[in-house]
Amino acid sequence: MRFYCENCDKVYDVSGHDYMCECGGMFRLKKDGADEFKPTVSIGEGVTPMLDFRTNNQDYLLKMESLQPTGSCKDRGAYYMINELKNRGIKKIALDSSGNAGASVAAYATAAGMECTVYVPDDTSKEKLDQMEAYGAKFVKVPNGRMRACAAAKMNLGDAYYASHVYNPLFMEGMKTLAYEIYEQLGKDVPEYVFTPVGNGTILIGLYEGFKEIGRLPHIVGVQSRKCAPVYERFYGLPAAQKKTTVASAIRIEDPRRIEWVVEALKESEGDVVMVDDTDILKAAKYLGGRGIYVETTAAAGMAGALEFFKNGKPDNYRVVIAITAHGLKR
Repeated sequence: MRFYCENCDKVYDVSGHDYMCECGGMFRLKKDGADEFKPTVSIGEGVTPMLDFRTNNQDYLLKMESLQPTGSCKDRGAYYMINELKNRGIKKIALDSSGNAGASVAAYATAAGMECTVYVPDDTSKEKLDQMEAYGAKFVKVPNGRMRACAAAKMNLGDAYYASHVYNPLFMEGMKTLAYEIYEQLGKDVPEYVFTPVGNGTILIGLYEGFKEIGRLPHIVGVQSRKCAPVYERFYGLPAAQKKTTVASAIRIEDPRRIEWVVEALKESEGDVVMVDDTDILKAAKYLGGRGIYVETTAAAGMAGALEFFKNGKPDNYRVVIAITAHGLKR
């Protein structure tokens, strides 16, 4: 198992402290036939339910990732990444996050006996900070947004390994299990559509790579707030707009580092990107809550996007999976 540069193919050690190629390219993961995942750290992760949900006379399937141990789908990536790093003797890690990935990595890191520091935007919710602190992680608040938190983490790594859910391909490797689970829960079949909120794209990339390994791609649809939609702009070849604050803080990513991989996934799956208003996201969150499903605001974006995409109707035989990415107790 090794990292390689997606631009120049240069190879790097997985346990090394380089987090991107000297040419500026991002890493991807190359696995050998002999590579075997040998987890020794668990905090109770497992298969999440797929809930039948009917609204607007249309049937949907909600993949309840909010029921993972730390309350978000990021547990899939953290579980894989931290186990691999532990097996390689890594003892100290740092990362940046808007909250969910930081809490998830912190939980698995403490279970693995690792020291963990998370750099967060200074408007990260108290609930997420309390969660990281409960796991024994240190957090550092950084003013002026998510990208500044990323810059601060990289600048202050010292002897810590950069366990980034965006830069480290081990995290994406873990996210692939979401596709395999959906496939198994549909009786070893692939849905027609999968909707997910998209910021940095770790969930979307995991779905794409997982279904690609299975051998058939659903139409993957990313959902963004109209107030911050760089993936939509790139996908449709539009000029970059001035970014604004959105209520969907977990996808408030102005410059996604994996945007080329995300667009590749959308195009190869014959998918799409949907923009929704913040009011529609809040309306979807309230509606889900009224049906007994308490979600983080960002997690409601997937539902808002599906309703917008199928506003003129949906064929009854289309199986449409919506990723419910995080629990409402985290906001």
